[in-house]
Amino acid sequence: MSDPYVAVMMLGIFILVILLGFPIAFTLMAMGVGFGYYAYHDAERLQFIMRRLAGEDPSALDSFLAWVSALINNRIFDLLVNQTYSVMQNDVLTAVPLFLFMGYVVERANIVSRLFESLNIAARRLPGSMAIAALVTCALFATATGIVGAVVTLMGLLALPAMLKARYDTSYAAGVICAGGCLGILIPPSIMLIVYAATSGVSIVKLYAGALLPGFLLAGLYIVYVTARAMLNPSLAPKPREEDIGTVSGTQVAMMLVTSFVPLAALILSVLGAILFGLATPSEAAAVGALGGLLLAAIYRSLTWDRLKESVYLTVRTSAMVCWLFVGSWTFSSVFSYLGGEKLIEEFVLGLELSPLMFLILAQVIIFALGWPLEWSEIIIIFVPIFLPLLPHFGIDPLFFGILIALNLQTSFLTPPMAMSAYYLKGIAPPQVQLMQIFAGVMPYLGMILLAMVILYVFPQIALGLPEYFYGR
Repeated sequence: MSDPYVAVMMLGIFILVILLGFPIAFTLMAMGVGFGYYAYHDAERLQFIMRRLAGEDPSALDSFLAWVSALINNRIFDLLVNQTYSVMQNDVLTAVPLFLFMGYVVERANIVSRLFESLNIAARRLPGSMAIAALVTCALFATATGIVGAVVTLMGLLALPAMLKARYDTSYAAGVICAGGCLGILIPPSIMLIVYAATSGVSIVKLYAGALLPGFLLAGLYIVYVTARAMLNPSLAPKPREEDIGTVSGTQVAMMLVTSFVPLAALILSVLGAILFGLATPSEAAAVGALGGLLLAAIYRSLTWDRLKESVYLTVRTSAMVCWLFVGSWTFSSVFSYLGGEKLIEEFVLGLELSPLMFLILAQVIIFALGWPLEWSEIIIIFVPIFLPLLPHFGIDPLFFGILIALNLQTSFLTPPMAMSAYYLKGIAPPQVQLMQIFAGVMPYLGMILLAMVILYVFPQIALGLPEYFYGR
């Protein structure tokens, strides 16, 4: 078997092993080292050492030590160390723990509950007012954290019981929370885009500028959908009764928004603006955002030692997972490329003589299918690099490709039967909420994601316009 086919076998075994439930990061490292030992094994060096030992009539112990030295003297171990060092000194990835810390602090500071309550009262005259308030809250909170599970869980605790109490349809309410919780994957400052930038070499600043309008587009489609459904079928989202919300003046509503919506929005916009206008690097802006999250928590009198300690712990745990994934994936992909696997796949795809549109559809279908067993981090780190070398041949901008992937990966959390956002919500939902009801609620949002991808392909300037305007081609 030639080396390229060994590489393809390596990829197939990896997919099989992770489907069996083994830890992905350590599976990547183990397979990278195992197949890398074969790829980088220097048989001539081993034979040279043994010939020298045979000529000098060495002792049995010397022969054994020389044999062991020859066996462990393999460049795969140098590669593993170098990849680990490269990950730890990557300037782009240093922003990940800081953004995570900002999100965890905001999550535990009771800021989100204030925000949802204020938006709910402000939108009370609109059809589906609680759903709109939940979507806007999800979008802001997801932007601040970038962690789907945290957003869906917290909003499921805050908004779902309130909507069910207001006689909202169960599927309608569940779909709003599941879909809104995934928006942080796309809307900057997105951790997913940071990981894509580190993988592809695309400027994170340009990625943030490119993802801004598509993120608003998708959130806007969600809001139009929930509003239209509430107008066409008012029984899905009954209007709140005055006795349920009380009499609130316009001044009171404005003050509630000023004390809840404005601080969090200002924190996010200041972080994002500093990055987009070149005032700070992503890492510097993330550090300022982390400090701003602490200040917000202190202002709201929610900054306690236990909450701070828990935020630090969760940040370290999640950051370690991302870093180990990078170490494993870069080792795996280096061996895969060295064996000729990328070249074999490239030749196969080019041999199909696809048009750019057909290639994009094929790539997005594969990424959509991978979203069932895998999370976005594994897809971006492991499988996206296989597509990147093919982009120049089809004339596709890596930035545009990354935004399409960010849209597509929304589906990995919403597609039954492996819709993780649905399982997050089911875990904290009242007992009467059934999983099939949640699945029914998320299905329409898959259609809107597909619609957003079509709109983005037809009008690529939605993603490319801001980067070109601010930073040139």
